[in-house]
Amino acid sequence: MNDATFETRLASAGEAVEETLAGLLAPKPIAGEIARPDRLIEAMRYATLNGGKRLRPFLAVEAARLFGAEGPGVLRTAASVELIHCYSLVHDDLPAMDDDDLRRGRPTTHRAYDDATAILVGDSLLTLAFDVLADEKTDSDPAIRVALVSTLARASGIGGMAGGQMLDLEAEGRFAADGNPLPLGDTDILRLQAMKTGALLTASAEMGAIVGRADKNGRDALRAYGHMLGQAFQIADDLLDVESDAATLGKATGKDSLMGKATLVGLWGIEAARKRLAGLVEEAEKALAGFDARADVLRRAAHFVADRKS
Repeated sequence: MNDATFETRLASAGEAVEETLAGLLAPKPIAGEIARPDRLIEAMRYATLNGGKRLRPFLAVEAARLFGAEGPGVLRTAASVELIHCYSLVHDDLPAMDDDDLRRGRPTTHRAYDDATAILVGDSLLTLAFDVLADEKTDSDPAIRVALVSTLARASGIGGMAGGQMLDLEAEGRFAADGNPLPLGDTDILRLQAMKTGALLTASAEMGAIVGRADKNGRDALRAYGHMLGQAFQIADDLLDVESDAATLGKATGKDSLMGKATLVGLWGIEAARKRLAGLVEEAEKALAGFDARADVLRRAAHFVADRKS
């Protein structure tokens, strides 16, 4: 698959997911809701719409397509993952966490609004994601909806993304008696990153397989692919933090080193990290060995993650 074809597929999925997100974040309350406060829904839309590459929902859409599934239910599944991702960014940017002023090239949500609104935005995006998955509009089969909810909950909660953020804060020395970062080895860093970043990327691919009604082998293959992709994404992200600039990246750079964050790039050096990144791309492609040319877009996605500049 050439770059132009891949970029077209990525953009097409992004537009479809954007439209789905805009509908889910409409000002008018839905059945069971009393009202949607103007400031809250405006801030939620600010944090979610018109930004990012939509990589996670793209993985869900393409994984579902691999098993012949398309349409509104797939897009709602993909949108739920993006809602979780956007909530995590809003909370990560808060002063109590990473204290960032820039996200996707514009002020972070707490800077554009205020801290309290940003907290409520994150809370609301998080709960909306599970509201979407529990709705019959996503899938008529209750078992499929339960599997989707369970997969996303475990990827984003205590044993996944949120737990990974806790490990990251501990690694910065936030809770150490002397305030110094904890020394982490390869195994510790890999676990931290698999939880904080990798779990949601893995869930994105697996949820596409679930809504596509893949068998166990198919679901396992997409989970393995997502796991490798998650590791590759984090190493690429760490390299960008070292080598890129804020204008290109759309957020502050060099903060990992400044805050004492443990990364594989910091531990191994740039050359070894790039070698491992190339190996992860190969492993991601091998996970899709049982599929035909229909999986070429997912294979290309692994290279896209490794080669991205922002």
